[in-house]
Amino acid sequence: MITVTGSINLDIVATGPTLPRPGETVTNARLARHPGGKGANQALAARRLGADVRLIGAVGADDMAEEALKLLQAGGVDLSGVQHINGETTGVALIAVAADGENLIVVCPGANKALRPADVTKQSITHMMGVLEISADTLLAAAEVATGFVSLNLAPAMAVPDALLARASLLSVNETEAAFYGDALHAQGALVAISLGGEGAALYRDGREIAREAPPQVQVVDTVGAGDTFTAALTVALIEGMPERDALRFAVTAGALACTRPGAQPSLPQRAEVDRLMRETWR
Repeated sequence: MITVTGSINLDIVATGPTLPRPGETVTNARLARHPGGKGANQALAARRLGADVRLIGAVGADDMAEEALKLLQAGGVDLSGVQHINGETTGVALIAVAADGENLIVVCPGANKALRPADVTKQSITHMMGVLEISADTLLAAAEVATGFVSLNLAPAMAVPDALLARASLLSVNETEAAFYGDALHAQGALVAISLGGEGAALYRDGREIAREAPPQVQVVDTVGAGDTFTAALTVALIEGMPERDALRFAVTAGALACTRPGAQPSLPQRAEVDRLMRETWR
């Protein structure tokens, strides 16, 4: 069982021809609403890739909560650890997506910020995944409870306690986040994954690159959710015992598939899709 401690949002997505520059208004966009949040995305991604998954998180006591949890519930994620908090709104992400798939995101965390260490310290956690759209103190509490593999996606980039980094088996970041954390990423001996957008991803151990893989070529529709899919897939593969290079191939393949459909959670691939594209790409 993988326990994900993280955020739950409702994504409100405007897809248009271009992204606005500061002070610019862009029109002729299409509007859509999808369940999201990095914690929820990674929980559903791991579930679709074959893991048993429980999510610990928080939503508001409002009409957006049911919509935000809909695909998780339908997908078989255990939601017994999700709180509905009076006086808080369900988290919302406002997302602008351009025709080439690039995006800008503004997050209103709402109930996600109300998740506290006390909400996880009494939980039984074996393997764990966590993201920084909730407080670092809450993530640390969950990581200290975990008895197995601890995967931390250090996004969005922010200062975190060394004690949290020290608990990690895997740290995953993109290039921007890697630059923010610098040498601290490699100081505690965890496996480090750095995603490189369309160029794929690389794995590091003790600051030394041990694997690098480019993704399969796909028709990109929307990159929202690709990073969450990559992180979940890499975590699932390593927990299953795949060799590190094979796990990285599995993760970049899953991330590529997530780019072929719009929305975060609607785009998350099933295990059979990933396995099929793996066979086609690396014969």
